[in-house]
Amino acid sequence: MKILSSWLRSYLPQLNVNDRQLANDLTLRGIAVEGVYFVEGHDGDPDEARHNSLFEMDITTNRVDAMNHYGIAREAAIIYGLALQPLNASLEDLSSRPERSEVEGPAVSSTAYPIFIEEPKLCGRFTARVLRDVKIQPSTGIVVERFRLLEQKLISNAVDASNYVMFAMGQPTHAFDLDKIEGGIVVRRARKGEKLKTLDEIERTLDPDDLIVADEKKPLALAGVMGGWDSRITAETKNVLVEAAWFDQTSIRRSSKRHLLHTDASHRFERGADFNAAPIASALLSRIILESGGYQQGEFADVLIPEGEARTAKRSSVSFSVGEVKRILGATEDPEGITAAAAETILSGLGCGLQKTESASYNVTLPSWRLDLEREIDLIEEVARLYGYNRFQNTLPAFSGSVVELSWAEKEATIRRTLLALGWNEAIASTFCAAADAELFAPQPASAVAMGNPLSEEAGMLRPSLLPGMVAMLSLNLNRDVEDVALYEIGTAFSGTTERVEEKPSLAIGASGRAFGNAEVNFYDLKGTIEELLGKFSSRSVYFDALLLPSWLHPGRAARIAVDGITVGYFGQLHPAEAERRKLKQICFLGELSLDRLYRLALRQPLVRELSRFQAVRRDFSLLFPDSVAYAAIENALQALAIPELRSFAPKEILRDSQSKAVPAGNFSLLLRTVFQSNERTLREEELQDFSQKIIAAMEFIGGRLRS
Repeated sequence: MKILSSWLRSYLPQLNVNDRQLANDLTLRGIAVEGVYFVEGHDGDPDEARHNSLFEMDITTNRVDAMNHYGIAREAAIIYGLALQPLNASLEDLSSRPERSEVEGPAVSSTAYPIFIEEPKLCGRFTARVLRDVKIQPSTGIVVERFRLLEQKLISNAVDASNYVMFAMGQPTHAFDLDKIEGGIVVRRARKGEKLKTLDEIERTLDPDDLIVADEKKPLALAGVMGGWDSRITAETKNVLVEAAWFDQTSIRRSSKRHLLHTDASHRFERGADFNAAPIASALLSRIILESGGYQQGEFADVLIPEGEARTAKRSSVSFSVGEVKRILGATEDPEGITAAAAETILSGLGCGLQKTESASYNVTLPSWRLDLEREIDLIEEVARLYGYNRFQNTLPAFSGSVVELSWAEKEATIRRTLLALGWNEAIASTFCAAADAELFAPQPASAVAMGNPLSEEAGMLRPSLLPGMVAMLSLNLNRDVEDVALYEIGTAFSGTTERVEEKPSLAIGASGRAFGNAEVNFYDLKGTIEELLGKFSSRSVYFDALLLPSWLHPGRAARIAVDGITVGYFGQLHPAEAERRKLKQICFLGELSLDRLYRLALRQPLVRELSRFQAVRRDFSLLFPDSVAYAAIENALQALAIPELRSFAPKEILRDSQSKAVPAGNFSLLLRTVFQSNERTLREEELQDFSQKIIAAMEFIGGRLRS
């Protein structure tokens, strides 16, 4: 946003610091000046040049009150302890007419122009002023000079006056050709199928949720966004209707997004305009037109909705204590700290009304132009900001406790270290996703939470799973010819309702191409990674099966992950239909683990065991099992024997015979290798025989038998 320092100074005639100092002081108070550029118009006088600059501003979205010259001048007045001039006191005489007295917003006259507000929740205030016998001509004087320095396009005196008022005080206004209005003004929702040609010469089909300004027969403007082409000011215009209003910010934002139409007006209305500014802006705009091309002033109407006023300009007062200021903000360079007088000066300068309740406590009436102020802590923040953060001592607050690590921090760090060591790369995706992705990847149906005011349709839901973001990142890499990808993300998945959102930690992995070497990524690469991760936790059993697989997985190349009988996740190849829909160039493998379930388990602690000095003995068992017996059952049965000398066991060979010659149909052959060793003695043959008999018995118990 561009701001002229000379325009600021017109509101602060006693300001005597140069523009560089002004820019620095504003920046230190959170009104960031990103660039200072000297402009022409000072007749070569160096002293004058120091007070005639163009500021490139970066105003945060919550400070709509500072998105104009008068709002920034208000900040400077507090910083330097100066009196702020009234808005129209800074307007120079643009013609030979004498200076007029300050305009006060007049009451509605008995002959007021007819206004009908059909949507009082969306339009809390609407003012209309009639100007007759207006001479539409090019702007002159200070409007032209300031617009030139701001690089703002000049159109005509009436339209330029509307833009000038917005730059001056931040209130959007609009001028209609009165003779093109049929009947009175109606503020209503659009009717289905209605069309409006806006000032950018595009005919738009209106949505029934759009708020519009209309006459009794047709739409005139998309409220708070852009006026209509057919009612615009032209060189033939003789009579003008000046509109200044207050519109609900959510409604304006939705219309702006719906029509992809972001304007200076919508930018301000979306962030919360000043409810009380409309009559002042109307009077100011009318005065500029008067001084540039005479008119006869007609009716003025000001329709105000009490409920809208109560939500904005007449909010409940807030309790404020100077003692709380000192407690929260701490010590300053001044030994007395922030005094009651200093706090009063700052809050009064912001426009707050102060009613003292105790020696250093107040009931504070909030200004209508600061909708971001809601609680005492907001006022304390404003006091700190305008007092100057640089004036606080560089001391840490007193703290008697200690830093407490989150209970799962070590487990999360272990997972991250393991994945990085295995060749995976960490990535971070958006916490939002499209409704279609939320429905596809949600662990439970209808568990995703919709956003009340989404940025776009593609980001309308809180992600119920990390997989939408993982698929998007894989697609992004593949579409940019990065074919070998192995990514993981540790983040939060959301579920529940808009009233109660639940957050759970989750892990997603995704891989494609030759991410781990010369071979293409396959099912077993992900299985090995997951086994390595689960091996870091103490559990009784870990097994994989193909039960209850989600629809996004290839049914023949996927598995469910169960730990101690509880499902903790799924992994496998992305379903070919889903890959085709997303136009993925390669086969992609995905997986997700519910870390909240995994974190219930303790981490395995590394144990140091003395190396045995005695001979290890190997025994192989050739066993036959039905296909229904999983290896996890074999592993559990061997562990249940609790033989201290059984140091290790592993499958060395698994055999199936499709012709049922070597192995009967419905069975598989397993060569199980075991290793026995004692730390105390060399094992005797009778001990080994006893161990072997126990192993054979355990295998027979779960359905196996020795091969003959």
